[in-house]
Parts: sequence; structure tokens; C-alpha cells
Amino acid sequence: MICGIDEAGRGPLAGPVFAAAVILGPDHGITGLDDSKKLSAGRREALALQIRQYAVAWAVASASVEEIDALNILQASLLAMRRAVESLALMPTEVLVDGLFCPAISQPARAIVRGDSTVAEISAASILAKTARDAFMLELHHAHPQYGFDRHKGYPTAAHLAALRAHGVSVVHRRSFAPVRELLRCHEP
Repeated sequence: MICGIDEAGRGPLAGPVFAAAVILGPDHGITGLDDSKKLSAGRREALALQIRQYAVAWAVASASVEEIDALNILQASLLAMRRAVESLALMPTEVLVDGLFCPAISQPARAIVRGDSTVAEISAASILAKTARDAFMLELHHAHPQYGFDRHKGYPTAAHLAALRAHGVSVVHRRSFAPVRELLRCHEP
């Protein structure tokens, strides 16, 4: 009952950070699992469907923009990870986490650098977190089309920074992140 955990959305200037927890089980039969960043959007979506169908257990959770600003992005990521594990229908016997840090959970946990490329359960979690976050950012795009979230998903691209300068900071932007914080400071009375 090994669970993999990964997050998506630490670097963007807008939107929540998402995390997924996945227990694949020994006979999942899913091929092509890899770090979500190495896969095309279409391939991620196809794999996400298989993971949701064939994994023994899976869960996706998030931490809000407000939580990111209050805690910092690392602590908010760990909070989303903890929420994902706590949302699993089955509790794992061991948790493998991508990166350097483990969330505060009751199960034994181990951080694995580049685990999203080397551990199938973490790869699966990487894919679910990324596809869930991308879908959420498309919803944000419909509410705030002027920022182009459908294209950059909130990352600090030139287009996003230009939209921020043109339209100002929205409620979905992370105020603690330097480009947003500086823009707010420039517009203080």
C-alpha cells in the first residue's frame, strides 16, 4: 500500500497549489507514467483517466491563494499534500513524496528527489495534480479572461506579466509573490 504524492502549481503567480496522492497497487497495468512536465497535455489527460479508473485509491486536494499568502508556498504545498493523503479512501502503509520535504502525516513518509520521474506512484500523483490544476485554471480563465490563464496557467510569462500591468491584480493572484507584491506596491496611494 505505497502512496505517491506530488504537487502542481508552486511557481505560478495565480491560483491554488494542488496535490495528489495515489495508491496504484501491484496490478494497475498503466503504462507510460512519467513526470507530468515531460508529457503532452493530451497524454496527461489520457493517463489521468486511467489512473482514476485503475488505481486502488487516489485523491486530489489544494491549498488556496489565501493559504499560500499566509503560510508561504512550501507550507501551503505540504498542507495540500496532507489533505490529499487524508482524503484517500484507503490509508497507505508508506508514503513517497516528490522533492525534499514530507507533509505532517501519521504514515511513514520519505522524500525522493526527482521521484516524479522514477517512482510510478509519484508519477501518477504528478499527473493527477497537474491535470486537476490545469482544469481549475481554465475555470479561472472563464471568470478572468483578461489574464489568459488558459494559455499560461498562472505562470509568470511575459503575457501574464503584461496582463497584470494592464488589468491590475485580481483576487486569484498570490500577493506574496514578488511580481504581484511589487505591482501592488507601485499602485499604493
